[in-house]
Amino acid sequence: MTVHITDYRGGFPPGLTRITKHENDEDGMPISLGVLKLSAGDCHESTPELETAYLLMSGTVRGAVAGEEFQFNRASLFDEAPSCLHVSAGTPVRIQCDSDVEFTVYSCDNKAAFEACIYHPGDVEDEPRGKGQVEDRCLRYVRTIFDRRNAPEAAQLVLGEVITFQGGWSSYPPHHHPQPEIYHYRFTEPQGYGHGELGETVLKVRHGDTVKIMELNDHAQCAAPGYGMYYSWVIRHLPDLPYTVPEFTDEHSWIMQPGSDFWRPKN
Repeated sequence: MTVHITDYRGGFPPGLTRITKHENDEDGMPISLGVLKLSAGDCHESTPELETAYLLMSGTVRGAVAGEEFQFNRASLFDEAPSCLHVSAGTPVRIQCDSDVEFTVYSCDNKAAFEACIYHPGDVEDEPRGKGQVEDRCLRYVRTIFDRRNAPEAAQLVLGEVITFQGGWSSYPPHHHPQPEIYHYRFTEPQGYGHGELGETVLKVRHGDTVKIMELNDHAQCAAPGYGMYYSWVIRHLPDLPYTVPEFTDEHSWIMQPGSDFWRPKN
């Protein structure tokens, strides 16, 4: 089993690098994740055979999806909201690069047709989740790009981002859900790091790492002091069991109650 993928801490090569492959994944992960790196002047054209989402990580691009034109620009994962394309199988995509560009690409084996969606930064909010809890020690920004509230009904993926503040926690209190999920990490500095929990297992995560989350494992995260931690998160709905909200672990969920008391130093 390879739930923690650490092969790309030195960066990703040009072209498409497939990190997870749903069609032959040893852990049964039904989501494929890749990184697409293109150079200024490149024109990338494809017609995915699966439901696919293209999340811009950096760069300036323009293009068209199913005949609808778009323009995206992103200089900072941490300070700027995401831009994303989400298409069903058989939808033509054209990406023209006006600079060096990087996308993360997510797909699953869903052949159902649905209307292509283009998400711009103004469509996605920074949700300050955990605000006011335990002196904001688990305050983070959650950016849900699409889920059952705004995605086409036939879509099977859910996609978003989390910005974890330096020295802080996210995905906290620990939570779990039956649907499989993938986290892909970046940091404000290349030497940055954090820790991710998979049940009772703790992983040291670094820039470019990917973690597969399976089997109802609790998955809380923390960032080392001095380093902001970004991760994209992608979930696949299960048949007759779509993802909506996670279940928080009972023993730690008390921190979410208004006015909850906890130890503080006397001086």
